[in-house]
Amino acid sequence: MAWIVGVDEAGYGPNLGPFVMTSVACRVADCHANADLWQLLHPAVRRATDADDGRILLDDSKRVYVKRGIAGLERGILTTLASANRSLPSTLAELLEAWCPEDGDEIRRETWYRGTQPLPLHLNADTWQTAASHFAQVGSDSAINDWRLRAVVVCPSRFNALIEEAGSKGHVLSDSLSRLLRALLRDLPGEDAASIFVDKHGGRNAYAAMLQHALPDGNVLTERESMVNSTYRVQGLGSPLRLTFQPRADTEHLCVALASMASKYLRELLMLEFNRFWREHVPDLKPTAGYPVDAVRFLQAIHPTLLKLGLSEQSVWRRK
Repeated sequence: MAWIVGVDEAGYGPNLGPFVMTSVACRVADCHANADLWQLLHPAVRRATDADDGRILLDDSKRVYVKRGIAGLERGILTTLASANRSLPSTLAELLEAWCPEDGDEIRRETWYRGTQPLPLHLNADTWQTAASHFAQVGSDSAINDWRLRAVVVCPSRFNALIEEAGSKGHVLSDSLSRLLRALLRDLPGEDAASIFVDKHGGRNAYAAMLQHALPDGNVLTERESMVNSTYRVQGLGSPLRLTFQPRADTEHLCVALASMASKYLRELLMLEFNRFWREHVPDLKPTAGYPVDAVRFLQAIHPTLLKLGLSEQSVWRRK
């Protein structure tokens, strides 16, 4: 058996709200280690360019969100990743505990966070059970199973601290990926080889030093570093690892697409809480997605309330 892992993020560009990076892993037969999972799971899943025939839409989160909004993200994520558990998270707090237990304390310190949002937002439980059972059966028939997810959430105060620490916004990406890789080594059972696909961090081509820092007990060997992709092998950790960084990986690998969707879904849920809190304090405040320009409008509107609550601007505003 082998592991296929995808890593992607959401919320790197905004000035408001959290940054989220997620890894999604599944176990496959050795013969499927380099296979196209969209093709193998075709009876249960489709891409954004396929006809809408009832199969689960799994694709780059931007494509899914444009077509189906947060409901589309929710159906895809909760149906595929929760299919093994046969249960749904009932609240945002429960989802966070399952997906990112290490960041719980940081998130709970956010003034706007409550965690009481009932889940799912849109997914019908009966419909979900049918879709989840079908997905699990198709996966079993193709020897694709044991889906696992782990997320990292970085709130503004730590986001700013990471930038200050290294003098670069890119450090947020490197630190988050390092945390996910270490979690993978702890969480994935057995000594099966793992192929890890990561959406490239901007225009960066060299990742060996970052990987060696993240996995100090391993030996990182560079296979290739180019604009097309950068690939590495890590030896000495028990489980052989191979990492590939490539642009638009979420359109090439199903696990990366799922990681993209999960990151976007979790950030959207957190932004619902963020906007709900501030709208309770500032009547008629238009919600924000946190991106530049509109974020300035939102910050100006909440600034008097920030002062009244004794909060610093840095506690909500990401500097880059």
